[in-house]
Amino acid sequence: MSYKTEELAKNSYKITIEVDAQEFEKACEKAYQKNKGKIQIQGFRKGKAPRALIEKMYGPSVFYEDAANIVIPDAYAEAAEQCGLDIVSKPEVDVEQIEKGKPFIFTAVVATKPEVELGEYKGVEVEVTKVEVTDDEVAAELEKERERNSRTITVDDRAVADGDIVRIDYEGFVNGKPFDGGKAEDADLTIGSHTFIDTFEQQLIGKNIGDNVEVNVKFPEEYHAEDLKGKDAMFKVAIKGISVKELPALDDDFAADVSDFDTLDEYKADIRKALEKKKKDETDRIKEDAVIEKIIENSTME
Repeated sequence: MSYKTEELAKNSYKITIEVDAQEFEKACEKAYQKNKGKIQIQGFRKGKAPRALIEKMYGPSVFYEDAANIVIPDAYAEAAEQCGLDIVSKPEVDVEQIEKGKPFIFTAVVATKPEVELGEYKGVEVEVTKVEVTDDEVAAELEKERERNSRTITVDDRAVADGDIVRIDYEGFVNGKPFDGGKAEDADLTIGSHTFIDTFEQQLIGKNIGDNVEVNVKFPEEYHAEDLKGKDAMFKVAIKGISVKELPALDDDFAADVSDFDTLDEYKADIRKALEKKKKDETDRIKEDAVIEKIIENSTME
């Protein structure tokens, strides 16, 4: 194997690699051994046809592609190691010569590591946002914890109200006919969650357990089911149960239940501390990125 390098542009080189004919012939033989079991020649059992006969029937280049794939990785790796270039890219390979009895020649275009002149980095100043945690952010975290520790209470002495969780059976009809995906049993629907089609949930408010309700809606034009877009529909709905989500009181007992603290104030302080750390870590990351960006702006690369 021999090679030569040519500079195409700054940090771009072409390596021309020559593999002698004998080495390429060995690769062709390996390609034949690899593929002969796939080739059927009349008069020979599968995999038993001589290489010369296969090449006569299909042309001398029948094994060249596989042979090239055998030769190129090792030949390129050897040339790349010996040439002294600080290569930072995958090679763009192109075959220059592939012919029986002649050296196999291919080229590899590569990018090399650029020279960088580091700019001023001492005393680089960047603007960062001051880390602040508001009372509203602490309250939002407390509310999430209350939601995680809520419980569901069954209600049987009143009608459906906004915010209730209603257990229903339903079946939908378009032009008097049921449609695919329009039927369910024991579905829990939170009134006001807007998880169903517009106005569906509102039409259940004021209804009672045991009621059978006809709910009339219109599918939106952007609805995912093509055959239902913009269509009027009627749902037969049976109300089977009403329940409400009960949130725990926000007091010292709650703090003791969900944390390692005895009082709500201590728990709030810990939440604030955790939020401040999270914001500081994020601010530090942004600051670090900004400093690096400034240094890059002040540097030159060739």
